[in-house]
Amino acid sequence: MTRWRCTCAYDGTSFSGWQSQAAGDAIQDEIERRLAAIFGAAVRIHGSGRTDAGVHASGQVFHFDADWRHGTEKLAAALRFRLARTIQIRAVRPARPDFHARFSATGKVYSYHLFRGDPDPFVRPYRWAVPRTLELAAVRAGAARLRGRHDFRSFSALRGEPGEDQADTVRDLRRLEVSGRGREVRITAEADGFLYKMVRSLVGALVAVGEGKLTLPELVEILEARHRTARVLTAPPQGLFLRRVLY
Repeated sequence: MTRWRCTCAYDGTSFSGWQSQAAGDAIQDEIERRLAAIFGAAVRIHGSGRTDAGVHASGQVFHFDADWRHGTEKLAAALRFRLARTIQIRAVRPARPDFHARFSATGKVYSYHLFRGDPDPFVRPYRWAVPRTLELAAVRAGAARLRGRHDFRSFSALRGEPGEDQADTVRDLRRLEVSGRGREVRITAEADGFLYKMVRSLVGALVAVGEGKLTLPELVEILEARHRTARVLTAPPQGLFLRRVLY
């Protein structure tokens, strides 16, 4: 058996997310169906983490174990053959036996894309349209308050699973940068790990600051409260991209 490390990109619009679903409409399901056709048996893949329904990726990483004796390039070609056009296998390579797409990761990089006004219909599926009155200086000031090592429970959407009350919600948010060009705005986040819906919650809070709905002291107060509040809006999924998994 060889452990194979793969990098893929996908348009998440029509999928129910990364993780396998009973309906079989997740990205993981699509890739596993292709692997089953190649190997004639079920092959389980392990991703670096979940992305929600409607979220996209340009650098998702997954691994699987399989016996393949025909060369790496032929395996990559076989994986790409008849795969959904909204999924692209970008790289395939052998990995160390102890490599794990999730547990070997040291961090992730996401980007979130906003548009001030009404975006072009060709990019609308990949943007959150917000009013033009969004003040980028305020958004940047809010991002500066959130960077660093904090307990980000207030910016998570924990799902009530067993043990979540004691879950470790401290993360090192190494980078939270805001860039803008014309009406386009990008928020880039890098951390040693992210909580469930954390990036979308951070973006929602920053947009509220940029619109004048939240002050900077209120943003800090929410962070320090370590308790989810209705004042934190979860940004819609279509603007979020998993850009890179760090190892």
